[in-house]
Amino acid sequence: MPRMTAAAAAVEILKREGVSQAFGVPGAAINPFYRELKNVGGINHTLARHVEGASHMAEGYTRTDPGNIGVCIGTSGPAGTDMITGLYSAIADSIPILCITGQAPVAKLHKEDFQAVDIASIAKPVTKKATTVLEAAQVPGVFQEAFYLMRSGRPGPVLIDLPIDVQLTEIEFDPDLYEPLPVHRPAATRKQAERAIQFLLASERPLIVAGGGIINADASDLLVEFAELIGVPVISTLMGWGVIPDDHELAAGMVGVQTSHRYGNATFLESDFVLGIGNRWANRHTGYNLDAYLGDRKFVHVDIEPTQIGKIFAPDLGIVSDAKAALEIFIQVAKELKAEGKLPDYSAWVASHLERKGSLQRRTHFDNIPMKPQRVYEEMNKAFGPETRYVTTIGLSQIAGAQMLHVFKPRHWINCGQAGPLGWTIPAALGVATADPQTPVVALSGDYDFQFMLEELAVGAQHKIPYVHVLVNNAYLGLIRQAQGGLGINFEVNLEFENINAPELGVYGVDHVKVVEGLGCKAIRVTDPNELGAAFEEAKKLAAEYSVPVVVEAILERVTNISMSKTVDMSDVTEFEELATEPGHAPTAIRPLSV
Repeated sequence: MPRMTAAAAAVEILKREGVSQAFGVPGAAINPFYRELKNVGGINHTLARHVEGASHMAEGYTRTDPGNIGVCIGTSGPAGTDMITGLYSAIADSIPILCITGQAPVAKLHKEDFQAVDIASIAKPVTKKATTVLEAAQVPGVFQEAFYLMRSGRPGPVLIDLPIDVQLTEIEFDPDLYEPLPVHRPAATRKQAERAIQFLLASERPLIVAGGGIINADASDLLVEFAELIGVPVISTLMGWGVIPDDHELAAGMVGVQTSHRYGNATFLESDFVLGIGNRWANRHTGYNLDAYLGDRKFVHVDIEPTQIGKIFAPDLGIVSDAKAALEIFIQVAKELKAEGKLPDYSAWVASHLERKGSLQRRTHFDNIPMKPQRVYEEMNKAFGPETRYVTTIGLSQIAGAQMLHVFKPRHWINCGQAGPLGWTIPAALGVATADPQTPVVALSGDYDFQFMLEELAVGAQHKIPYVHVLVNNAYLGLIRQAQGGLGINFEVNLEFENINAPELGVYGVDHVKVVEGLGCKAIRVTDPNELGAAFEEAKKLAAEYSVPVVVEAILERVTNISMSKTVDMSDVTEFEELATEPGHAPTAIRPLSV
């Protein structure tokens, strides 16, 4: 049997599990692993500027293509704790990433050694499993189990903590004999599928709620096939956006208290049956007023995780199943019913949803200077085509973007849905662009999200990772300011100051153009909304020419309230701005405004 260090065996296993890319920051306690990354070869490595950034790069990498598993690597102590936010983000959105940390020698684990922390205990609540490996001979089994856990059931992250002496110990291991473990995913039964479709047949105004589990299962095509077969409109969740193209006749928009469409909420409230597939009934979708969301509707819930069934409310039928497996059997049953002439005609229901889609729209076209954010998204719709992968995290920019941008393919809206950490966007976008350098990547940030981890732009410059980053700047914590309104305060959310080195900015403070250029990237500042289109085109050219991130900063009016519910009730959304009343008000709406 060949002999090699446990660290070398771990690298060999990564390769055989399909890993070809890692993100990280080396350090003393993980250096033996880095030595084997170099000596064994076969895995590209991107050096991050912050270990949290590495974890978000790994997330972006995973979220881009089916089968990807992002790997982030750091040393002992603070490197592991820095990656906790990435692990939390990943488990919250069912994203498999592997976090590998170095650790003090086994004999020193409980002696307060330098940078020694019980990272496995810290990471346990935000991983599927976190293990400090105490015996070198266990390394192959721990890594094999990690990939099994990440891929089985509800996907999620795993942390493996490797003491430095464990990494250096030689073990017997033959890479040629290694095989990944078979993945376990529960599947709906024929009887369950028949019962679910009985609920649908008994309804007059059914909807499908399509969640991120469909994207994780790489089953978007099946979802569209099923929806077309039965002729039922589809509501996408924020994590499921892209499972059906926005311009599809059956795409009914999004529902919720923030990232929702007027027509999506209106159609949902008219429905009498909902089939949820691969979704969590998250509170930004349902709101806290469950009575309004539930109404008199019947619900069937399909999810891969048994404990998700009934977590928010008790459905009329719960089915534990991988989304792809469920859709396959649903399609089979529906085809048989169609052949027998037993599928109802929902064309009138579809027509009513299309009428709402064409009439209940928000205005995007404003010529104000400083510009309104709505105009930025209108110009983005014009400039960036259906192949674009959008990347964003949280804030008014994300909420408005979800209301006004258009997505046509799965994994083309890459959003940290539940955790929403500020700073996520830049490193995640770098991970996305690394995973798929052929597809245009456009990131979207408010000024505070942008400032949290802007040092990672240097990674894009160093490693030649081009993408376009749209930065909407109002020098405010806009979402927090809007949320504070209900409490009657406007406190510690104002980022304005007069920059003594850039008086031309007025009160907008940070000179993002100089900062971006100092990090080796390109930047364009826009103050006139009529110049946005040209700026976006220039940004695309600069990204292609220099192979670096290019930032387009749009200087916004200081205060804009974006449509959302003040009461966290999806049936009670406040529209703060003028609505679209003529076609010119929303020229890039997915369906021409009907008045």
